[in-house]
Amino acid sequence: MASALVIGLRPIYGLIIYIAAFAYYPTYLSVPVGTIDFTLIRIVILAIYLKLFLGTRLPRNFRLILLDKLLIVYFVAQIVAGFMTGSPTKAFLENRAGAVFDMVLPYFVVRMIVTKKEDYLLLLKGILVIAAPISLIGLYQCLTGHNPAGFMKQYAAWGSQRYVPEYRLGFYRADVTFSISIMFGLFFAMLGPICAGVLGYVKKNKWIYRVGLGLMVVGVFSSMSAGPWLAVGFAVPFVAFFRYRKYWKVGIATVVVLCVLIEIISNRHFYEVIDRFTFSGSTAWYRARLIHVGLFEGGMSGHWLAGYGDLTQAAGQASTEWAAKIDRRQRVDMVNHYLVILFRYGLIALVPFLGMLLAAIRSLIQAAKLSLSDLDNWLIWCLGAALFGTLGAMASTMLFGPPINIFYIMLGLCGVMPTLIRTSSITFEA
Repeated sequence: MASALVIGLRPIYGLIIYIAAFAYYPTYLSVPVGTIDFTLIRIVILAIYLKLFLGTRLPRNFRLILLDKLLIVYFVAQIVAGFMTGSPTKAFLENRAGAVFDMVLPYFVVRMIVTKKEDYLLLLKGILVIAAPISLIGLYQCLTGHNPAGFMKQYAAWGSQRYVPEYRLGFYRADVTFSISIMFGLFFAMLGPICAGVLGYVKKNKWIYRVGLGLMVVGVFSSMSAGPWLAVGFAVPFVAFFRYRKYWKVGIATVVVLCVLIEIISNRHFYEVIDRFTFSGSTAWYRARLIHVGLFEGGMSGHWLAGYGDLTQAAGQASTEWAAKIDRRQRVDMVNHYLVILFRYGLIALVPFLGMLLAAIRSLIQAAKLSLSDLDNWLIWCLGAALFGTLGAMASTMLFGPPINIFYIMLGLCGVMPTLIRTSSITFEA
């Protein structure tokens, strides 16, 4: 049904349906085709590409930019590092084939479809409509412990499960159709700041959109997860700084000075103050300790270049050794996305990944220089806030499941932003 709608509607509506698919249909339900599990979102993304190449001229108008090239380099670097470390070929290639569906295809579909500001605003409105009902369901689960979609876990593709309510600080942790509550909360924390950009362009019934954004906050709260709250903790101050953005150099200098002061005055490192944004001091301590073991206590010794590999014996042994240095658990929990990349694929992949992030920021700066109105500046700023919040949260949690798709959709939006502002500026001048 979703694929039929994608084929029959305009491409921008296909993208909205794609986002709705991983919000309302569990990604742990799949159809096995050979050795690859096809989830609903993987089927829908193929339908979108079928629509694009057979029903539109959008692929013909597509031109590669620096961000596109760095994404490709990053993906190829992972494969190169995998072969260098002896990752099991069949399992590793299957894993990377799945990554194509979760990383590469969502990114390029955004780059091809979102070519006009009108479509971008329509996408933001669509996301708000998608998010509102599921956030209310999440609030219901948070207050009662009952998940209306929980029964579907017994049909999970990777082994039958049973929904067990998780309790924290007097509330239940909502996950609804997502595998775990962190994914659920990140859905709202990552997309909410982007959707705030629509407020400047709404002339009537603006209160409806404000309620929609409020429900995004409800979704984050319902997850009762520190990762989403950390993303919000970075994004909201960034949004609030919009009025004072001309002082951005002062803001950066202030942050740097504060970090240096923490290093000098405190008995902890600046990255250890993450516990101010978490529900548990013990988990915050673990996250800070993980960074220290990985980077400063020989965690990557002898493996900086290509990492420990994916699904290798060396990776399993290193995981045990890291865990023993941290708190003597059996396996390390990689709650840091940057460290995950370094651990698995080394600097070969981490360097292009960081370059890709810098290229995304560069695209937003280019768009800001092209902007002729505060409304466009606000649109750019809100996307930047979402990216900033996500990058901050990635120091505390590993992105997996739908948040990976959202992250690459976000990068795709960064890539198209200069084009959106350039074309709208021409219209404005005319």
